[in-house]
Amino acid sequence: MADDREDGILSEFRIEAASLGSREFLADYDVRFAYVAGAMYKGIASKELVIAMGKARLMSFFGTGGLCLADIENGIRSIQAALGPAVSFGANLLSDIERPETEERTVDLYLRHGVHFIEAAGYMKLSLSLIRYRLRGLQRKVDGTIVCTNRVLAKVSRPEVALAFLQPAPAAQIKRLLDAGQITAEEADLGRSVPVADDICVECDSGGHTDQGVAYALLPAMIALRDEVLTQHRFNRVVRVGAAGGIGTPSAAAAAFIMGADFILTGSINQCTVEAGTSEAVKEMLASADVQDTAYAPSGDLFELGAKVQVLRKGLFFPARANKLYELFSRFNSLDEIDLKTRKTLEEKYFKRSFDAVWAEVKKYYIDSGRANIDDLGGNPKKKMAMIFRWYLAHTTKLALSGDVAEKVDFQIQCGPAIGSFNRWVKGTPLESWRNRHVAAIGEQIMLGTANLLSHRLNSFIAPGP
Repeated sequence: MADDREDGILSEFRIEAASLGSREFLADYDVRFAYVAGAMYKGIASKELVIAMGKARLMSFFGTGGLCLADIENGIRSIQAALGPAVSFGANLLSDIERPETEERTVDLYLRHGVHFIEAAGYMKLSLSLIRYRLRGLQRKVDGTIVCTNRVLAKVSRPEVALAFLQPAPAAQIKRLLDAGQITAEEADLGRSVPVADDICVECDSGGHTDQGVAYALLPAMIALRDEVLTQHRFNRVVRVGAAGGIGTPSAAAAAFIMGADFILTGSINQCTVEAGTSEAVKEMLASADVQDTAYAPSGDLFELGAKVQVLRKGLFFPARANKLYELFSRFNSLDEIDLKTRKTLEEKYFKRSFDAVWAEVKKYYIDSGRANIDDLGGNPKKKMAMIFRWYLAHTTKLALSGDVAEKVDFQIQCGPAIGSFNRWVKGTPLESWRNRHVAAIGEQIMLGTANLLSHRLNSFIAPGP
């Protein structure tokens, strides 16, 4: 960036894309830009997407949430074979409160295959599996600095969750891991001196799970919290703070960097690329979306808690139907309390099968996946109703991923308004068609566009007056 004075005239400022965000972020991940393509569940952030990003020396995370272990392992093997050991990539680690053993097996797999970067998502509190991943491989160099073999980027939307990742792991959990022989005494000792995360990504109102946080309020608050914790613990490295949610244009990215983001993370716009692991039907719908074409619907995995996901609503019945199911769940204590007319609507229009048929599918899924107590759950009428309604939320995701256009109105497509702003930005260019959208090229264009925009804005601010 130049600021030379020649003949009393201030020369033009020029910001480079590689100068945006944290220099340490670029060094730690060995990437060109402080830009991340985040994980999207069910392999929507596919191995092809991760490979394309890695070949462009950009960071991304494989979307392992909802995939079986065999598919996760195959994906990791494919990525490692295509990129080699020198190229950075990561994988998602999704909190699983109902089945912590799934999270534990996923961590085992990551450690076995040398996956040294994870995106931790959906955590309300730290799990033993996550802490085990973080602490494994910790060692102290001759100069006294601690080397973290396994790095954690945590997606957070609430200060209390961010605080847990900004601090060292709780002593009681470290002791449990040590007593169980899952970490060494040295790892336990060093674990008391490092934060759980290297990076926290502040997830403002976004596609999928969202607390509908406002970026202008949430990001500065999280940066201030990070600074408070750093003053308290005096770590030898600063936990970086990134921004996600609503980023689909250089203007949005520029706002994040100006507010102090060390990096940005995108999601919705990457779902509408050639490499994304979803159906062509979904990509066509996303490519025509505008900024007002999203809505909020109940979350499938946190249905009973009333958690929300942001989804596409244009041309779809899914958001209204999903919200109707939650309204019925809130009003009634069992399926038997639902009036016959409403029940007929649910069975014929929403589910396209009877409640009994849905329950049979739910039970089969639980048996096949090794979950216990399904008969006990069936004895709880309220819980049984929730499980049947949750079936619809899972079913609609499968319809979208497979592109079953015969049931298009029931597609669940998780996305935020960033896709609408992106579509407006590229309108009239080759990128208007999703078939020309490649994930790495989009990241490059956003970062280059952000640098150009900020250069222009800065020069307009310092231009001499009349």
